[in-house]
Amino acid sequence: MLQELRESWRAAVSAALNAIAEEKGAEVPSEIQVGRPPKVEQGDFAFPMFTYAKAFHDAPAKIAEAVKARIEAMQERPEGLLSVMGPYLNVKLDDAKLANSLYKRVLSVEGRWGHGNALNGRRVMLEFSCPNTNKPLHLGHMRNDSLGMAVSALLKAEGAEVMKVNLINNRGVHICKSMWAYKTFYPGETPESMGEKGDHFVGRCYVRYAQWEKECVEKALAAHPDASEDEKKRICEEAKAEANKEPQDMLVKWEQGDRETIALWKKMNDWTLQGLEQSYRDMGISFDRYYYESDTYKLGRDEVMKGLEKGVFFRAEDGSVQIDLSSIGLDKKVLLRKDGTSIYITQDLGTAVSRHGDWPFDSMVYVVASEQQYHFKVLFHCLKVLGYEWADELHHLSYGMVNLPNGRMKSREGTVVDADDLLADLSALALGEIRGKEREAALEDAASTSHDIALGALNYYLLQVAPERDMVFNPDESISFNGNTGPYLQYMGARISSMLSRYEEKKADYASVPFDGSLLTNVDELSMLRIIASFPETVEKAALGYDPSLVCAALYDLAKTFSHYYHDNRILNADSPELVVARVGLSRMVLEMLKSAFALVGIPFLSAM
Repeated sequence: MLQELRESWRAAVSAALNAIAEEKGAEVPSEIQVGRPPKVEQGDFAFPMFTYAKAFHDAPAKIAEAVKARIEAMQERPEGLLSVMGPYLNVKLDDAKLANSLYKRVLSVEGRWGHGNALNGRRVMLEFSCPNTNKPLHLGHMRNDSLGMAVSALLKAEGAEVMKVNLINNRGVHICKSMWAYKTFYPGETPESMGEKGDHFVGRCYVRYAQWEKECVEKALAAHPDASEDEKKRICEEAKAEANKEPQDMLVKWEQGDRETIALWKKMNDWTLQGLEQSYRDMGISFDRYYYESDTYKLGRDEVMKGLEKGVFFRAEDGSVQIDLSSIGLDKKVLLRKDGTSIYITQDLGTAVSRHGDWPFDSMVYVVASEQQYHFKVLFHCLKVLGYEWADELHHLSYGMVNLPNGRMKSREGTVVDADDLLADLSALALGEIRGKEREAALEDAASTSHDIALGALNYYLLQVAPERDMVFNPDESISFNGNTGPYLQYMGARISSMLSRYEEKKADYASVPFDGSLLTNVDELSMLRIIASFPETVEKAALGYDPSLVCAALYDLAKTFSHYYHDNRILNADSPELVVARVGLSRMVLEMLKSAFALVGIPFLSAM
């Protein structure tokens, strides 16, 4: 809404500047800058005139006065009041008109405020999560999943048709390491016999392999106590290669269709997938389609062989198939190993081609950690040289690492934060808060409410940081009911809901009183109107930039302002019926934006807490 008004004013300022420039024989920059005054009472838009001082041979303040006079002389111009503050031309919108217009528009869309049409008609495929079947989900996956679900919601809010896909990494030497460890250390055991979810048991096998590999290295080093540092490095590499030989042989057998290997692989994959599905349900994560690397890696091999025939790939002396990446400033990359087995990029090639055939998309977004930036540069380039025009519309949503206050997580060492355990711990903390405030009896289902608070805490904490930045996750901070947290936002929604419920009980007393936006005049009221009015632009920027943190920032800004307003102003007991209706109307608009924004960033709305 504010975006439309700002563009109208930009056009008016541009016309005035061009008229002045024509008189002076000067040139005006094509891009007219527009900002926002530091205080809401100073205006809504600020046009700096520094840029034109040199061309017009005049002081910025005088240029601002000249532009103001030109616009005021126009027969048709946008609504708003002009003022000059030093080198800035400020525009102040009519507060009453803004409030009245917002009231009609926000309350007519019921939880969809901020939705737009910037992506109408676009088909976007979004890949996220993509777990390995050798371990359960952990905190790193949770940032990925939160981003995937939020970006999907944002794209849909802007009119896109979205296909959410999950690529299950269910093949490769890492999977075979878990399989080998199971055969060696846990033969005959099952998740039930171990008292664990299937994904947790398979993860135990993976960690056990890593421990065994470490033991092999330590044993090899102990046999050569006087080795130099260079010799120690060689010994470590040889010991790891020897330990890795049996899992690597197992992978070759798997790709050759060995019956016993395939049977074990299927059994352990099923254990993991059942566990993952339970975790997804608990976390509110969903997908429209699943892909499995075990189904697509052969397609990738076929694509590599096509590239070899076309001459865009080459066979190296050791027998591997590679691509020369010097044209994009990189080195060479192996696409097929010398023994003919596939690697990640092989299967990603096949998966991409398969997906476009299944559901021809206009663009595709891969939600993958920043550690894989090189991988996606290579993948996209390979698809381009293979001749797929849609490769230009592939995007890598690169996000930073999630660390703990005490350092980085490592799956192989078993030092990750398990997703199931984290959600359970956060739920327990939320339930403790509810009991501490003696609110359990007031809730229909305290356990369900605690789970929703935990989800809100988790998603908001993970999404409030811009995707490209690394972050530290602090569970205790995330679940706090005070400050910039999900539970604080949920509490604000519940507080407004409670107040509006009380208003409903005596609504008949105000039946003849219309909403009058001119009565909303204090700073907090005007600030909240601007936050709500600019939310459609926030959603559009967040969708086009794949950045849910913009929505989180707007959410907190609104909630914090309303909290201050609620503390300092009477709403249901305001000085007149007209003021009660105006302030209740504003509260309704705030609640509608909260509901809409909550849905975009995965925060369950709670009418009571």
